[in-house]
Amino acid sequence: MLQRLSARLLLVVAALLAGTAALAQDLRIGLGADVTSMDPHHLNIGSNNNALWHVYDALTHVGSDARLVPGLAESWRAVEPTVWEFKLRHGVRFHDGQEFAAEDVIASIERARATEKTGGQFGVFTKAITAMRAVDRHTVRFTTATPYAMLPYDLNSIFIISRRSLAATTEDFNSGRGGAEGKPVHPGTGPFRLLAFRRGDRIELTRNQGYWAGTPAFANVSLRLLPNDGPRIAALLAGDVDMIENIPTADAAKLRTNQNFTLGQKVSWRTIFFHMDQARDNPPGLTAKDGKPLGRNPFKDIRVRQAISRAINRTAIAERVMENLAIPAANVVAPPVFGHASALRPDAFEPDAARKLLAEAGFPDGFAMVLAAPNNRYVNDDQVAQTVAQMLSRIGIATKLETHPAATYFTKARAGEFAFAMLGWGSFSGDLALRSLLATPDPAKGYGSWNWGRHSLPKVDELLDRGFQMTDEKAREANAVEAATLALRNYGVIPVHHQIATWAMKRGLAYDGRTDEFTFAHFVRAR
Repeated sequence: MLQRLSARLLLVVAALLAGTAALAQDLRIGLGADVTSMDPHHLNIGSNNNALWHVYDALTHVGSDARLVPGLAESWRAVEPTVWEFKLRHGVRFHDGQEFAAEDVIASIERARATEKTGGQFGVFTKAITAMRAVDRHTVRFTTATPYAMLPYDLNSIFIISRRSLAATTEDFNSGRGGAEGKPVHPGTGPFRLLAFRRGDRIELTRNQGYWAGTPAFANVSLRLLPNDGPRIAALLAGDVDMIENIPTADAAKLRTNQNFTLGQKVSWRTIFFHMDQARDNPPGLTAKDGKPLGRNPFKDIRVRQAISRAINRTAIAERVMENLAIPAANVVAPPVFGHASALRPDAFEPDAARKLLAEAGFPDGFAMVLAAPNNRYVNDDQVAQTVAQMLSRIGIATKLETHPAATYFTKARAGEFAFAMLGWGSFSGDLALRSLLATPDPAKGYGSWNWGRHSLPKVDELLDRGFQMTDEKAREANAVEAATLALRNYGVIPVHHQIATWAMKRGLAYDGRTDEFTFAHFVRAR
């Protein structure tokens, strides 16, 4: 009897230990923004890309300090002024077991281009390529019309799919329909396989045991979509998730003193700024204070744009609203990033000078406008927007705040529904940021794809054209700084601050953080 009881006890203990071990293989992460699609070539939104990097790779990757590093390509070089050669990794396999090869790279670029016809936003990163050729299974050559130094950077944005998925639709990628025996229909080569995408709820992943960069520490990952701060914090405190991102500043201070949790922090490359419609004569939400048409667009006058900049107390926002988890900004890229113009300084807070500038521009009584912002995409985004709205109202610009969830905000903004709108942007290169944000919109060149204000300064475009042909990094950076200085002294956008990103996790986990603010389950480790 004693022997039987001992045997049973051992079985119970073994079962409990097995259960504990299984539990330790699971990781639940609360993400701070909605994921709208798992199509790797559809919407170029940071939250989507964060999720996609778990399933897919690109030829080049970005390290935790925002520096370009090898990905599916081991190396790359310009073999001629207009020809780039990429050497691919050997032995990499897609999640369905098929070997990765040069033909898959070409198919991925072809699909990124094709999806532009249905709203895809990644074709812009392939505009410079005029021809592609698979030299052999592990070598690809790209031809460009002119010397182009940015191709390795551009190809960081092209997720690599299997050539067998070339005709897949967005719905195919989202639903995974047509699969059999648990095999992925549209596989990637990334650290995890996609099990399920439940829009508005979660993304279920399982470990890719043969991942070329090393097997992830956790077997099963659940990315919970918790865009609202309160529920996300509550989920961490209740133990419903093991880790969260985008910590509100007040909660970061509380969690720092809670022995059950640890924090990870990193100076972010994300800059928060405001676009102003500088193209249309009567942008939406912009009127006289009595609601009548203004007759002209005040944002077309540099004095009005400068007045807005001088009305914003960036130091107060960084210290009080962001609780010292931000740095006042005068650039669209943070200080460590390539192309940051260090000579630019944030405008001083000078409300009297701002009122004088408005009067000089012909608006002594100011005007009325709507300030649009997301309310669940950036750290304290709605609070920052509310503070800026109050500051602008004090100089005579009667500002009404209008916020939206990120899922609808970006659709409205890109459709031109806002005249004055918040955007957060991160880039590992200042000239790439300028190309998207402040270059004259030109779809053929891939310029101005996120230039909501339609800012245009031909000299900036000329400098970008020239810089993108420079293979000398020092010369290219000097050129990027010159372009940034021109665009920002023209008040093409109004920078407010650079974020400091914060993650919180239960004790026993560690995450060092990333300058790009991405939350990658494959970099989470047990202490």
